Amino acid sequence: MKKYIYFNTYIAAFLCFFIFSASVAFADTSKPVPPAITGEAGIVMDVLTGKVLYEKNSHVPLEPASTTKIMTAILALEKGNLSDMVVTSKEPPLADGTRIYLEEGEQLTLEQMLYGMMLNSGNDAAIAIAEHIGGSVEAFVQMMNDKAKEIGAYNTTFVNPSGLPDEGHLTTAYDLALISRYALLNLPEFRKIVSTKTMEIPWQGQEWDRQLINLNKLLWNYEGADGVKTGYTSTAGNTLVASATRNGWQLISVMLKSNADIWSDSAALLDYCFENFEIKNVISENANITEENVKYGDPVKIVTKDGFTTVVKKNSLPITTKMTLNKDIKAPIAKGDVLGKLVFYQGEDELGSIDLIAANDVKRKIYTFWWFWLLTITLAVYTPFRIMVGIRRYQRHKRKIRYVTYRYR
Repeated sequence: MKKYIYFNTYIAAFLCFFIFSASVAFADTSKPVPPAITGEAGIVMDVLTGKVLYEKNSHVPLEPASTTKIMTAILALEKGNLSDMVVTSKEPPLADGTRIYLEEGEQLTLEQMLYGMMLNSGNDAAIAIAEHIGGSVEAFVQMMNDKAKEIGAYNTTFVNPSGLPDEGHLTTAYDLALISRYALLNLPEFRKIVSTKTMEIPWQGQEWDRQLINLNKLLWNYEGADGVKTGYTSTAGNTLVASATRNGWQLISVMLKSNADIWSDSAALLDYCFENFEIKNVISENANITEENVKYGDPVKIVTKDGFTTVVKKNSLPITTKMTLNKDIKAPIAKGDVLGKLVFYQGEDELGSIDLIAANDVKRKIYTFWWFWLLTITLAVYTPFRIMVGIRRYQRHKRKIRYVTYRYR
């Protein structure tokens, strides 16, 4: 009998263990897993919010190769005019690597130079642009590093405008995503250039134009691809900054020190993020939040200063909010004054916050000033006194008139 009981106990324990293991295995397989990439570093970032959706060694300094030219293009667009004529000095024709074969003395507009640099990755065009904008390559490189710090790319050091191998010429996947995000958000002409597949620009001394073909293969075969820049050197390996937009939502993918699989790896990462994340417009700018009583004044309407948008995993926890108002809200209040914060959470994770502001002016009521009551009390006491004094003076004056009239009658 005991053996029978022990046997049943063992069977029951085994079945419980099997069911538990199966449920865990099922749960693990149902959870989306990012694709494995061959590159040493990578990142996917939402362009609008800057939120990181995937990263691998994203803060490790590595060579950017020709993705360097993203910064060169930013400075050219911000500091120059597209119609400027750029005169080729003796230095650009001596550039190594990919070129558009500029010759000394050749002139192209800054816009044409940018297309030559960003589509065909012309190192000679990058040097010509640097000399035109900065006066010298050295001065332009300093501008590049200053701009990187301004954007927040603190682990980036540029040594040349093209990305050719140079000691100390390093960036990170995260920094490169920040730089690319800045360009896509702020420079419409940049977006136009990096999404262009082919372009013709003049070729001085030739009977035909230069035929430029964008080296970014994703523009040709990935749904929604719209930028930005490729790169390769023997020491940096393959590098790629890619962007894609689906249903109005744009993502940036950065891959550093990869091999020939960089295209499929980048596409797989973008697919993973588009399929497993979603952008949420949680609240709009100037949205009504509450109406709050104001010390010394009428109630004030409180609204959001900015909208709040974030990226979350699909089918994840709902987003909640917590409102915090200033402790002592009192008049006077000017429209736009910050009166508190609205903090957004998903579970216990804080997603961000926005300011809450006054939607209207609130003037302090006159009877809340100390001098108003002093004046009121003074008038309340002084006015009857003055009236009594006036009445008595009038009565004395009237008696005096009667006396004079009687005396001289």
